[in-house]
Amino acid sequence: MTQILKQGDRGALVALLQLGLTRAGQTPGALDGIFGAQTAAAVRAFQAASGLTPDGIAGTRTHRALLPYYTGFVTRTIRAGDTFSALARQYGTSVDAIALANPYLDPERLPLGRALTIPLPFSVTPADIPYSSALIGYIVRGLAARYPMLAVGEFGRSVLGRPLWYLTLGSGPKLVFYNAAHHANEWITTPLLLTFCEQLCARLGDGGDLEGQNIRDLLTKVTLVLAPAVDPDGIDLVTGALDAENTAAARTLAANYPDISFPAGWKANIRGIDLNLQYPAGWSIAREIKFAAGYTRPGPRDYVGPAPLAAPESLAMYGFTRALDPLLTLSYHTQGRVIYWQYDGCDVPGSAAIAQQFAAVSGYDVAATPYAAGHAGYKDWFIQDYRRPGFTIEAGSGENPLPLRQFPDIWSDNLGILLGGMTAVL
Repeated sequence: MTQILKQGDRGALVALLQLGLTRAGQTPGALDGIFGAQTAAAVRAFQAASGLTPDGIAGTRTHRALLPYYTGFVTRTIRAGDTFSALARQYGTSVDAIALANPYLDPERLPLGRALTIPLPFSVTPADIPYSSALIGYIVRGLAARYPMLAVGEFGRSVLGRPLWYLTLGSGPKLVFYNAAHHANEWITTPLLLTFCEQLCARLGDGGDLEGQNIRDLLTKVTLVLAPAVDPDGIDLVTGALDAENTAAARTLAANYPDISFPAGWKANIRGIDLNLQYPAGWSIAREIKFAAGYTRPGPRDYVGPAPLAAPESLAMYGFTRALDPLLTLSYHTQGRVIYWQYDGCDVPGSAAIAQQFAAVSGYDVAATPYAAGHAGYKDWFIQDYRRPGFTIEAGSGENPLPLRQFPDIWSDNLGILLGGMTAVL
């Protein structure tokens, strides 16, 4: 994170700063995204403890010093006398966590001068602050460092050049693909997938079960690929992490639709194209429906774009899916507590039964996709082209963006679905 933050600032990046300070043992107050006097005092205290000028302004050096508390790990050069036990005591972590992060090091023969990774004693993935592209990047980096069995990378870039991250776990021949946050103000689905990833990694490490499922065994049969944030630019806009220039440009587009709240009502990418109306599955029908409803220009939602796959994010998802060739996909949205499993009368064998299983473990309803919303989506295209099970899960209830206080319920409701998508292909 390179943005300079100071007293009076607000937004997701301030909340991330507050989280980092809290993890570092400081007391910035509530993780409310408001840079007030208490947060400024915590910044000064951290700066003084880190040998920095205690000016209360979080600039490049302060963010660099906070990096371990953003990512959840420290890189340490091995010194004479170092042992996993001594390092675990020094950093408040466990020997098992250090061993898991450094599988190629013999704890009885630590090579002097070699770098090793030390996980810090907290989960990498938070569920108590708004998300941003910066936070997502820190989480991906932190998970990859703590869990070397996790492969991470980029399958594309957003309009503003932000990475479209993917995370891959498992070695099985049955590949499934989950994605989240095609829509900016549905970003609460991003920590859902990242929390699931971290839980799977932890169980791979300790050999434990998740909801009675042996994860080590499951991931010898299944490969899971996650795309946790399809619209990072839009997420930054909605949560206040976007720079002033791009926020102003989006506000100009939003003026085309003054009845939609800004930025809370923003679903689109930063160019005002709805990414889940960009896929080549009845796109012309979707265009007719949305134009008839008045969505004829770029704006916060429901503009289908000038052509299918015109948005770089949707084009990247299209190409990545074709490269993966998954047996099943889950697309996470909010809200409504409902499961959609069909497209345009396509009867994919087994899909109805899987949807009912998802409903049984989540308490969500199974429904037919409304005609007015039933074209040009990712799930629609996947079912049309692959004739394999594809699902849209509308998590939570209320008005988007859903408040973070709903996250515990969303997590507990959807854990069975997330695991069920993996076991359904066996």
